[in-house]
Amino acid sequence: MKPVEIAEGIYWVGVIDWNIRDFHGYSTYQGSTYNAYLIMDDKITLIDTVKKPFADELLANIGEIVDPKKIDYVISNHTEMDHSGGLPRVMHKVGEDKPLYCSKMGQKNLSRHFAQAWNYRPVEDGGQLNLGKRTLTFMETRMLHWPDSMFTYVNGEGILFSSDGFGQHYAGLERFDDQVGEAIMPHAKKYFANILLLYAPLILKLVDKVTEMGLSIRMICPDHGIIWRTDPSKIIKAYVDWSEQKPRRKAVVVYDTMWHSTEAMAEAIANALGEEGVDARPLQLRTNHRSNVITEVLDAGAVVVGSPTLNNGLFPTVSDFLTYMKGLKPKNKIGAAFGSYGWSGEAVKLVTKELEEMGFSIIEPGVRVQYVPDDKALDACRELAKKIAAALPK
Repeated sequence: MKPVEIAEGIYWVGVIDWNIRDFHGYSTYQGSTYNAYLIMDDKITLIDTVKKPFADELLANIGEIVDPKKIDYVISNHTEMDHSGGLPRVMHKVGEDKPLYCSKMGQKNLSRHFAQAWNYRPVEDGGQLNLGKRTLTFMETRMLHWPDSMFTYVNGEGILFSSDGFGQHYAGLERFDDQVGEAIMPHAKKYFANILLLYAPLILKLVDKVTEMGLSIRMICPDHGIIWRTDPSKIIKAYVDWSEQKPRRKAVVVYDTMWHSTEAMAEAIANALGEEGVDARPLQLRTNHRSNVITEVLDAGAVVVGSPTLNNGLFPTVSDFLTYMKGLKPKNKIGAAFGSYGWSGEAVKLVTKELEEMGFSIIEPGVRVQYVPDDKALDACRELAKKIAAALPK
């Protein structure tokens, strides 16, 4: 896709990855973009690069506007390889001696990634760079979501280049929020739930910091997905809401099954929760990707996990999901476990232990059923659902 002018003299020069379907364990069913931005000023400046296989496409996009050799400064807001993989190719074309601005941790990371003696210019939090007509301000955003991460802000114009903040894995010809509309919000929610949820407390502090600094944000330009130009406050407010993790009257019933017994229990629990006015549905892990389930977990008040016992342990997909969820550290959740077993039945206790270690409030020890659940067993599942519903906010 050709460059797009997003503001006077500022261009999107990134690339669209239509075919990526997995982003380190995150299902990217609609592809992604690697956004890079070119500022035409007295000092021509490139903000971020792209994944290595797309470096020549990035250079071709820049070439539509200016000879890449005329770029004066390169800024690396984030050193993860989807944004820095193309940097060696770009620096070779731009000029190895051109100043490369990044955070102090960014310099450390890039040096280890590429072992190149580039002209690093590490910046301080609040540091500024004059381009001529424009001045940029750098904001360290450590652990959002890497130690090197930073934002770049265009003073006076209210344009925030937000690295991996406020992005989405979404491939499309649209470049702006108003071109996609509400359809972009599920992608933004999934991105937050799977990449930034762990850092929710830091996001709240960052929003407070921006407020205290009195920065006017008129446009947010992330490194993935669309640009927020019509109402950037919408995604900021969503991030605050998601970061606060206020539980809804919602339960995620996530499970896997061997011979449909745990499945029958999951359906009984979900149906009973629905009868109690709880938003709930059973999500089987072999038909629902872990990253989609986590998106549902984000604003749920309860997570109910079902696993059959296999070889005295958890079913593999359930173990995978619990490991994935544990790393994201969701807060303010009620937890419960259930499952069918043949002769040993350790799975429910193992699930309960994992949920306890995540800080979930455990409703009861869980529901264990040997072999096929009968009416009495399904009644126990329904009673568990009633207890969960009673503990959720009205």
